[in-house]
Amino acid sequence: QASEIPAKPQDHPIALVGGTVHTVSGSVIENGTVLFDKGKLAGIGTNIDLPASTEKIDIHGKHVYPGLIDARSVIGLVEIDAVRASLDVNESGSINPNIHAEVAVNPESEIIPVTRANGVTVAVAMPDGGAISGSAAAIELDGWTWGEMTLKAPIGMVVNWPSMRINRAPWEQRSEDDQKKARDKSLDVIKNAFRDARAYLKAKRSETEKSVPFHKTDLRWESMAPVLDRTIPVLMNAEELEQIEAAIAWADQENVKLVLIGGYDSWRVANLLKEKEIPVIVNPIHRTPWRRWEAYDNAFTLPKKLNEAGVRFCIAGDAAASNERNLPYHAATAASYGLPKEEALKAVTLYPAQILGIAYRVGSL
Repeated sequence: QASEIPAKPQDHPIALVGGTVHTVSGSVIENGTVLFDKGKLAGIGTNIDLPASTEKIDIHGKHVYPGLIDARSVIGLVEIDAVRASLDVNESGSINPNIHAEVAVNPESEIIPVTRANGVTVAVAMPDGGAISGSAAAIELDGWTWGEMTLKAPIGMVVNWPSMRINRAPWEQRSEDDQKKARDKSLDVIKNAFRDARAYLKAKRSETEKSVPFHKTDLRWESMAPVLDRTIPVLMNAEELEQIEAAIAWADQENVKLVLIGGYDSWRVANLLKEKEIPVIVNPIHRTPWRRWEAYDNAFTLPKKLNEAGVRFCIAGDAAASNERNLPYHAATAASYGLPKEEALKAVTLYPAQILGIAYRVGSL
């Protein structure tokens, strides 16, 4: 059973002795020792001087890995999908850059200890809905409050690129013209928001100059500053080829850093992604083909294709709260379908940490 009580602060050094240590960022250490002190990794190797008060735990025959990182989740934001009162992932309105996911995280969620018990120690809580959903946060799956759990925030601004295709399925009731109008309207909403944010920040930062009037503070546009300054990336939900190509062109025009989320068709533009140095958060692996003519394992082999093309990527779960615990199985499936096992391990540890700017704290030993 997973413990539902957060761990107390570490009050004495603890050493795991004799196990096989998978550092991920370096070589595997046989018969290694891992020392923790004051809640942090204090030493790792085969010959470490341990403080006199160290508690030693014999782990011969066992393996030590870094905690897994779920690069796209709704953990803490959704409890039961069918119960509206437990959904805090989607705000009303289309433009919500001022939404901060970490503030909405419920530390008492029953899903957190279950997910942690399967090896996931860090998850990225992402808001959803609208054109600009808000900022995502990296949270540790242990703590009494959302502030205590927050590892880093914000780590990116979530934007949802509209589908660029015309749906001709029998159940689509809108005409082609109506679909095009809806698509163009969604695109204008995103483009206008970034234009207005740039104008606001330029005016706000010029208030000290002569003849520049005072501008009322707008928290929506203030929240866009780290994105426009390229401090954090746009976390772009885009799956289809046309979506991805349009989103890349837009990011170039806006001069913002881009991270693709989903990326079902990303392998089709792998050369472009590599050229632009755009990473992909592959999410999820466990899904069926979108098109009748595609192979059954199209989604399973996506990480392998990106890896072979030299595109930076990581593997996330399926962003369903009750299934967040399944992250290691997504990586395992990718390994079963051609991705080297070492790369599959990195895809849920080191790579998401690097892509999201938290590798200085987590992702490797």
